[in-house]
Amino acid sequence: MHHSTPARRMTTAAVPATTTTDASVPDACGALSANIQQVIQGKPEAVRLAVVCLLAGGHLLIEDVPGLGKTSLARSLARSIDGAWRRIQFTPDLLPSDVTGVTIYNQGTGKFEFHPGPVFANVVLADELNRATPKTQAALLEVMEELRVTVDGQPYDLTPPFMVIATQNPIDMDGTYRLPEAQLDRFLMRISMGYPDHDAEVRVLNGERAGVSPDDLPAVIQLPEVERLIEEAHAVRVDPEISSYAVRLAAATRKHPLLRLGASPRATLGLIKAARAWAFTAGRSYVTPDDLKAVALTVFSHRLIVTPDAEIQGRSSAEVVEQVLREVPVPQGNAVGVGVGT
Repeated sequence: MHHSTPARRMTTAAVPATTTTDASVPDACGALSANIQQVIQGKPEAVRLAVVCLLAGGHLLIEDVPGLGKTSLARSLARSIDGAWRRIQFTPDLLPSDVTGVTIYNQGTGKFEFHPGPVFANVVLADELNRATPKTQAALLEVMEELRVTVDGQPYDLTPPFMVIATQNPIDMDGTYRLPEAQLDRFLMRISMGYPDHDAEVRVLNGERAGVSPDDLPAVIQLPEVERLIEEAHAVRVDPEISSYAVRLAAATRKHPLLRLGASPRATLGLIKAARAWAFTAGRSYVTPDDLKAVALTVFSHRLIVTPDAEIQGRSSAEVVEQVLREVPVPQGNAVGVGVGT
């Protein structure tokens, strides 16, 4: 073990410290979403949430049946930001080293060399994550939390921006394993693509005939600019009343009779991060209560666990979040930007 050895960084040149003007933010975010929607048609909300998750510096979990565009979303996002992307197909026989990389002895040089795994990319698609064993699932934890891989005691840093987009099939499908709470908590947001409507599905078919695929997309924003946008999204102002509102939303889940596990402090922090990014994509420098409401379902629902009785009754954590949003009083006053649209 070599804990004292400095971490090795696989990185590019440092990003210059510049600031994006407020006027350019909606244009940049809108161009990013519009570019992705050339491939992901009829799902503007899912696309915006994916962009918000990226700008919040978080990771995205997509839960859906196969064939609804989850892989295309990840590829399209990576292409749009001119980033490297890798796909990891999670299976029961996948090993942790297949995710993080391995150290191999080079007979020619007489030294051990690190061969990076597929997590060394800007956008990593962890496909069907709940088909892998818990040990392999856990291999993602350090990467997602610390942007770092440790192999044989040696740490290796990843190059930001870094985002994991994981997919999982519904739990009741064959060959799937429920993700543990610690793993779920690493995902800032969970979304569902859902089936496209009739017109959107027709456009998808026409798009395929026209050759519209993620590989055809141009890059509309470069990685250094993505990093700047992430920094500026983190700087969006949150009034103390908004923070109090977020805490009261989380507290309401912790005492809800249908839940045996409510929102953690990490979930509350995630709510603020996502709300900042949501407001940022609208070109605002402050968060409103509506911003919290816009992202609460995607931030909270996968972190809540209903009671066994509620599960038998077919109740869901999403229902609880929607109820909490209806019942917890919303802050009033101009100081928190109430009434400003998102």
